[in-house]
Amino acid sequence: MTSVLALSGSPSANSRTGLVAAHLVRLLADSGATARQLPIRELPAADLLGARFDSPEIAAATAEVAAADGIIVATPVYQASYTGLLKAFLDLLPQGGLAGKAVLPVATGGSLAHVLAIDYALRPVLSALGARHVVAGCFLLDQDILRTPDGGAEFEPAAELRLLEALGGFTQALNSPATALVH
Repeated sequence: MTSVLALSGSPSANSRTGLVAAHLVRLLADSGATARQLPIRELPAADLLGARFDSPEIAAATAEVAAADGIIVATPVYQASYTGLLKAFLDLLPQGGLAGKAVLPVATGGSLAHVLAIDYALRPVLSALGARHVVAGCFLLDQDILRTPDGGAEFEPAAELRLLEALGGFTQALNSPATALVH
């Protein structure tokens, strides 16, 4: 069975980015994958910032990354880049920490001016970590993500279509013959 870990790089507990990651996890679980979200903000800040590789929480989180077949990396865009919180976590992964994995980058932001953050800021880091395939990412405007009363998310129709297309590319990469050879 395919396993996916969704890293949520938002420092906010009420973020739209977290809603998007949770939505993707639900869709993957509904399709039969084992999927879980890891909100990085829940890891001990002192351990993240102090690069304490031996911290039990950090070791468990990096082990989850290592065990997953695919990784979703979800982040809000601040100052034309992904969050420092996400960067602090990615810095704790070993060289080649994403080797053999399909990766789906997803970003949220307040302006279309940030749409290239995935390709110019995030994709190079994911590739440097050895990701086998970083699929076409998805950028969503904050205004296109609505929180539902039950804590879920609804999306503006065109935004949801883009998100589903990106997820389709990700699941295709997860199920490609190259993945079977790697694992």
